[in-house]
Amino acid sequence: MAAWRDGDKHAGNQIITRYFGLLSRFFRNKVANPADAEDLLAETLLACTIAKARASARGSFRSYLFAIAMNTLREHYRKQSKRARERDDFAELCAADLGPGTMSSLVQHRRELKLLILGLRAIPLEYQIVLELKLFEGLGGPEIAALLEVPQATVYSRVRLGRQRLCRAVAALAETPRELESTVSNIEGWAREIQLQLAPLR
Repeated sequence: MAAWRDGDKHAGNQIITRYFGLLSRFFRNKVANPADAEDLLAETLLACTIAKARASARGSFRSYLFAIAMNTLREHYRKQSKRARERDDFAELCAADLGPGTMSSLVQHRRELKLLILGLRAIPLEYQIVLELKLFEGLGGPEIAALLEVPQATVYSRVRLGRQRLCRAVAALAETPRELESTVSNIEGWAREIQLQLAPLR
């Protein structure tokens, strides 16, 4: 980060390469189409580049970048809803409010994979984000807490409540009891399979 601030373009490219996958996956399951996800990713990287001189050398760059991504997503939702929303309202929004998502079209073969992705989109963003960081990025409680700048207890609470909401959302989407049981009994396993299918985004 220090090298990038000093004008080293190679260092900047290294940073972008390292976090491109995380940002891609973050945006893809929260907007209505791939073009929106690409635009938000580009806006985030541009904002990061413009503000790089203000980034703290002492803090986590990942947290700094993720905060920009969150603000970019929040502004996108405000524009989509055609009115300003407060932070708490944003947290309670669901990605499905913006219409059909795109990530479910990227996974193939198993109905459970699509159910998991659609279920995540059907729960409030504050839970969706925490669960996706845990399931798709493999981050633990302390890492998620640092990334979102919230207490660890808040993260654990959101994981627990988010999982409950996710299971209810999947139950509403599942076509048969067997499909429901197969999905909710192996959430981590299906998440790993989604990770493998989205590997090119890394």
